[in-house]
Amino acid sequence: MAVTQMGKEEQLNIETITWGNLTWINIQPPTKREIEYLVKNFSFHRLDLDDVLSRTQRPKIDEYSDYLFVILHFQIYDKVTRVSTHSQVSVFVGENYLITLHEGELRPLVTLFKECQINETSCKEYFSHGSGYLLYRILDRTADAYFSILDKIRRLMEEMEDRVFDPHIETAQEVAIMRRDIITQRRILFPMRTQVIDLESKLTRYIKKIDMGVYWGDLVDHFNKICESLDEIKETIEVYKDAAFVLGTERLNHIMRMLTVLGTILLPFVVVSSVYGMNVILPGGLENGSYHSFIILLVVMAAIAVGMLYFFHCRRWI
Repeated sequence: MAVTQMGKEEQLNIETITWGNLTWINIQPPTKREIEYLVKNFSFHRLDLDDVLSRTQRPKIDEYSDYLFVILHFQIYDKVTRVSTHSQVSVFVGENYLITLHEGELRPLVTLFKECQINETSCKEYFSHGSGYLLYRILDRTADAYFSILDKIRRLMEEMEDRVFDPHIETAQEVAIMRRDIITQRRILFPMRTQVIDLESKLTRYIKKIDMGVYWGDLVDHFNKICESLDEIKETIEVYKDAAFVLGTERLNHIMRMLTVLGTILLPFVVVSSVYGMNVILPGGLENGSYHSFIILLVVMAAIAVGMLYFFHCRRWI
């Protein structure tokens, strides 16, 4: 096994691992200098090399006579913001090489490369069946790592369920953030499942001495489970969203009902005080009035309010 790292003297972010006839070239992160290195040493199409530096590329698979160019989008989950983003990985697959170009955000890929650097047994296991098998192991590692993220999302969902149905906690914003994140993950991982199915047939010529049918079936099954889990979580989030909306509307209606009842009860006070606020002589007014008339007015208004409360209670409005 040979491990090579191009350091600062060459100003290239390139590391290589060679075992047998297969070389894994890892470029992290790719810049114009690394692209020029690939131009000088490989016969890749210039448009493919331009796509490597672009961050707006859609996932795709381009097949040529002597190599395969693949752009993959992987999901990166931020534990703090609980928001997912995509990380682009460009891959060139040839007969005797595998070239990965990425920003170093995908932990399973970085970990696998470091493992092959320090562990010759792992290197032998991953490199002995060709570049196509090595790419399969990268995809398999990524799929396995995502299940832990799904477990965290499910735990957040359980916590959110208790909060959504608690009338004293506002959860509309939390539900909206979770819903946006699930939509983002679906947008990233659903095309990934399609790519894995397509890669099964295209990578056959780069895999040696092993029947990959069962392996690809297992990998596709993993992505199917992931996508089905995301569908289930999305449906649950929609239920939480509707529940938060209904409960919020119910709380608002309750508040408006109480305010309306309160305003209706105070209406007699307003009417009587308005009448006696007019600049005319009225029975019980200031010119011929006394404290007895004032007390009588209060009793009359209170009686009207109590009568209205009883009427509302009988109609089950309160």
